[in-house]
Amino acid sequence: METRIEVGVLGATGMVGQHFIKFLQGHPWFDLTWLGASDRSAGKKYRDAAKWHLDGPTPASVADLIVEDSKPGRAPKLMFSAMDASVATEIEQAFANAGHVVVSNSKNHRMDQDVPLLVPEINYEHLKLIPGQQRLRGWKGQIVTNPNCSTIVLTMGLAPLKHFGIIKVIATTLQAISGAGYPGVPSMDIMANVIPFIGGEEEKMQQETQKILGNFAGDHIEPLAARVSAHCNRVPVVDGHTVTISVELASKPHEKDIRHAFDTYSSVPQERDLPSAPKRPVIYMTEPDRPQPRKDTERERGMAAFLGRLRACPVLDYKFVALGHNTVRGAAGAAVLNAELMYSEGLLD
Repeated sequence: METRIEVGVLGATGMVGQHFIKFLQGHPWFDLTWLGASDRSAGKKYRDAAKWHLDGPTPASVADLIVEDSKPGRAPKLMFSAMDASVATEIEQAFANAGHVVVSNSKNHRMDQDVPLLVPEINYEHLKLIPGQQRLRGWKGQIVTNPNCSTIVLTMGLAPLKHFGIIKVIATTLQAISGAGYPGVPSMDIMANVIPFIGGEEEKMQQETQKILGNFAGDHIEPLAARVSAHCNRVPVVDGHTVTISVELASKPHEKDIRHAFDTYSSVPQERDLPSAPKRPVIYMTEPDRPQPRKDTERERGMAAFLGRLRACPVLDYKFVALGHNTVRGAAGAAVLNAELMYSEGLLD
């Protein structure tokens, strides 16, 4: 790649915005040159506008950048959005209307019929929605989203099984506190405890899974015709969402067929050697007590899903465990990989 691409981050002072900044350090294609946030941060150097919550100091490449108001104008064409849901709709649409490519981690547009809800290894063909989006909304820009942080773990575990015919899914999450942002869950609530409620999470997992695993049908996505039930729990883990999954499959495959599907699963990001794509998107672990958040979340730069404990399920057909890094593969890293796929498709030209 000869020409480097300037990129910006909306919502740059928040936790997900900081993960974008960290993940983009040293990127072989993208140069982070613009940071946007609320008007109370605008005009300040980034080091003064943001309290850095991640490991190490504020990266030197952004410390002295002046934070801009989150309005189109001087921003680069490619924008990553970590905007809070309370303001994301209007801001992201304003940027798309001004011709920007908005790759969003916010939930606001995920279920819009004309907006791709993208996991590049699973549903890259959903990018075909974009011309219709531009016609319908009358803008030259575009909005593409990545899923909820727990949905991406579930769908990466299910995607290798799609050709067996997914009928029913029951998923129970054990979600890290970093998924709640900063300051997140009060310490007196989460220490030595499990909170069996995360507002809106179960509905998002159920709906988003059906869209991601659905098929492109001209001007919309035909949802996966499977019933999905989710139970979502917050647990005292810093990073890494664990999901236990039970699944019923139409073709009743043997266990060895499922293992083969897990072990050989690969897709377009791997074929095109996209910079942020893991060599293997799903990695099956044979140890009886793995994957574990503390031991496995950070592996593969946090971009792979780790699976394990495949066995027969006496209620459905099979059950297994999936683990993914919620702020990397479930947020910033997912959006960067989406943008890399879009560049490889010629959508950033």
